[in-house]
Order: sequence, then structure tokens, then C-alpha cells
Amino acid sequence: MTDPSSTAIPFTDYGGDGPVVLALHGHFGSARAFAGLARELRGSVRLIAIDQRGHGHARKGVTYAPEDYVADAAAFVAARGMAPAVVLGHSMGGVIAYLLAATRPELVRALIVEDAPAMVPERILDVRGWPTRAPSLRALGEAIEAQGIPDASYFLESAVRYADGWGLAFDAQELLTSQELLVGDRWDAWLAVRQPALLLHGTESIVVETAHAQDMAQRRPGTRYRQLEGVGHWIHDDAPAAMAAEIASFLGELEEGAGAGAANEEVRA
Repeated sequence: MTDPSSTAIPFTDYGGDGPVVLALHGHFGSARAFAGLARELRGSVRLIAIDQRGHGHARKGVTYAPEDYVADAAAFVAARGMAPAVVLGHSMGGVIAYLLAATRPELVRALIVEDAPAMVPERILDVRGWPTRAPSLRALGEAIEAQGIPDASYFLESAVRYADGWGLAFDAQELLTSQELLVGDRWDAWLAVRQPALLLHGTESIVVETAHAQDMAQRRPGTRYRQLEGVGHWIHDDAPAAMAAEIASFLGELEEGAGAGAANEEVRA
């Protein structure tokens, strides 16, 4: 494990009123991934998103075990006096969020888990053959979609303009390693979480099966489950207004001291 330094972690403070929420993106993402959601939340939440290691403007050439990501998030929360924080995580970021809550409970007040599994599947995206440069952002998107990706929008949030054209702000081999290290059974960590949690799932997700998401909610007390029909894995992109409404409601109840009372409540939208 590398020693984390919170000062080396790039972040975007989207501003807004209300409680501070730390946002953790998924593999191949960046802090930019939450821009649309932050706009929807501006009246009720101050969203702060970090670039996790190997992503965006964060450090490259480091180690990528899940505990490394957890250590980074812990250092960021502690150094900025955010503890106990509300932590939102998407996909890989959701796994890191509940690992943080389980292992460093003093740092986490509540969880918002966006389409992240307790059993991380071996659906590893190999991006080593993807384009390293393209003459324009549009051309980069087209080249990514030529690799079999239906919509390159999520990946283009990590696009950077270099001196020789547009490229992605991550190293393909490093993130392949990161994906491999995340795969496996994380049920013990999920079930060890004692904080109130909002679990969001899109029924069209390519990562989390609906039966698995429902099982996660049913097996862990203190889980508020929200199932969005016809929405995919990237809920913050597919349905930002609906996701923001669920977050605002969850945090509102938390502020009123009713967060734990929403245990195992299931709603399908």
C-alpha cells in the first residue's frame, strides 16, 4: 500500500448549500462525472468529488489495491475536517465507499451507494487497445465507440487535450490491474457497515443485477433501497434529477434523525 497524501488528491468542489457529500467516481471516471448531478443537488447539498488514484489529474504509477483507494479517501476526509462525512460512491467508488465505512466508521456518517455490488463480477473492461490520441474530442469519442462501446460520453469525461491531440487521462494497463484487484466477494464489508445507507440501482445496469441489488438491501439493516426502472449503471448521467431527489430525501431524513428508521425500505421508480 502506498502512503496517501491528501494534499496530492485533486478534487472539484461543486459548491451549493446543505451538508457536504464526498463523491467517489467509478473506474475510468473522474470528478467531472458528477457535474450534472451536482447541478441538480445545488440547492440541498455541497458536493465535493475527488479524482481517485490513476484517474483524472490524480497520481499515476501507484498501487491499486482497494485498501489504497480507501486510504486516500480516509486521508482526504480527515485532513479537511469533514468527518463524519456523507460518502457517495458510484460503481468501484461505491465499493470503496462501503469499505471505508466498514473499516473507518468514525469517518463516515452515511452512505450513498450508486449501483455497486457486494460481489464484484469479473466483467473487466480491457482498454489497452483503445486510441491514445485523436485529432478532436469528437474523433476520440468515435474511436472509443468503434471498440464496441455504445456511448462514449462517460469516458469522454476523462478526456484531456494534450500537445499532440485528445486522449484519456488514465493508463490502460494500470486500470486493468485496478479492476482485477477489485474483483471478488465483498459481502463481509457491506454487511459490516452500520451507518444508514441509500442504495440506488438501475434496472438496466450492465454491472449489477437487480436480484443482487435487492439482496444487498434485504440482508443489511439500515438500507434504503431505490430501484429506478429503465435506468442504466450510470444513474447520475441517465437520471440525475431522480437521483438528486432521492439523495435530498435521504439526507433530509438523516438531518431529522430518521435515517436509521428508513431501514430496508424499498421503492421502485
